[in-house]
Amino acid sequence: MSTSPLPTVPRYKVATVTWLAIYPALTATLALLGPVLAPLPLPLRTLVVTVVLVPIMVYVLVPGMQRIFAGWLRST
Repeated sequence: MSTSPLPTVPRYKVATVTWLAIYPALTATLALLGPVLAPLPLPLRTLVVTVVLVPIMVYVLVPGMQRIFAGWLRST
């Protein structure tokens, strides 16, 4: 069984797609949770925001963005 190596996606493309996913997600999270989290110390606010955002990014947004931008990500 032969396997061909998968093409490597340039880092700038990965960074761009990641940013396009995280910016609106972070903005929406801060808009929704900001007033509730404001009284908390910064490390605790950061913990809450990352606990919310990381699973959303990993399981929903990044895979969705990879599907949307698949053609661009694979092009050279």
